[in-house]
Amino acid sequence: MATPVKFLIIRFSSIGDIVLTTPVVRCLKQQVPGAEVHFCTKKGYQSLLEHNPYIDKRFYLETSLYDLLKQLRAERYDYVIDLHNNLRTSLLKAGLGVKSYSFDKLNIRKWFYVRWKVNVMPNQHIVDRYMATVRPFGVENDEQGLDYFIPYKDQVETDWLPVTHQEDFVAYAIGGQHATKKLPVPRMIELCRKINYPIVLLGGKEDREAGEEIVRAVGKRLIYNACGQYNLNQSASLLARARVVFSHDTGLMHIAAALKKKIYSIWGNTTPHFGMYPYKTNFVVLEKTGLECRPCSKIGFEQCPMRHFNCMNQLSFDFEVKELRQKKRIE
Repeated sequence: MATPVKFLIIRFSSIGDIVLTTPVVRCLKQQVPGAEVHFCTKKGYQSLLEHNPYIDKRFYLETSLYDLLKQLRAERYDYVIDLHNNLRTSLLKAGLGVKSYSFDKLNIRKWFYVRWKVNVMPNQHIVDRYMATVRPFGVENDEQGLDYFIPYKDQVETDWLPVTHQEDFVAYAIGGQHATKKLPVPRMIELCRKINYPIVLLGGKEDREAGEEIVRAVGKRLIYNACGQYNLNQSASLLARARVVFSHDTGLMHIAAALKKKIYSIWGNTTPHFGMYPYKTNFVVLEKTGLECRPCSKIGFEQCPMRHFNCMNQLSFDFEVKELRQKKRIE
């Protein structure tokens, strides 16, 4: 029998970043004999972990880092895998005092790309940078993509949806952590008219008013505003049922990738070159290339720093959704 080896994986936030760690969790659990895998994140992201069968134990940061450290020290870990690599994770690693492996955030390269618009980023997905942390244990990427586990209790039933959307629909994740990652609402309306198919809008409570504006402009026969109506797992259930998914650069895009959906990914002030494009699934990139101001940030802003927002305002919708070509449209 293999001697148990206890690992702690740390990633505090956010939705997409945590989903992107799932290949590390799975491969570590499956490839290291006797591996016991624990995961630590913020309490608000509990639903992302609680149904993952490759995680043996979960720990959550609520208010006190010191209280969390006391819980973790009692576990006597053999190794820490730091997939966040910030001040708080550094404090935890110092307090635990065991050998750790941290992923390279490539902050200097990102700064150079944002500041001088010269792309020095490696042609490598962030998942592969995450996977490098467990290579010393002989762990290799199994190339099976991301994981997302939806419990039965969170499966959205067909009759929960409007009749117009019960047979088939497109999902559009309209949210985004920063405004410069999202199309302005008039352009969302333009995109929905372009799609011309029953659409379920997905997002949080903060996206509901934008969704209602789209409904008022396009109509209830075409648009169902589900923003703020479902929890994260239920939203994932709707993604799983969608014919195709449109999404800004946000957490639901990575959940859709985990569910192996075809994704039309919409990029504003950030670019896929940062290495966080949809992983191991079929996708199309919708972006305005050739702008001297892009990328203006590795994350995003609440408004365009140049005030013109050309990365979204000039984004072309001159594309065909081949998956809908022979399907019945809404007239």
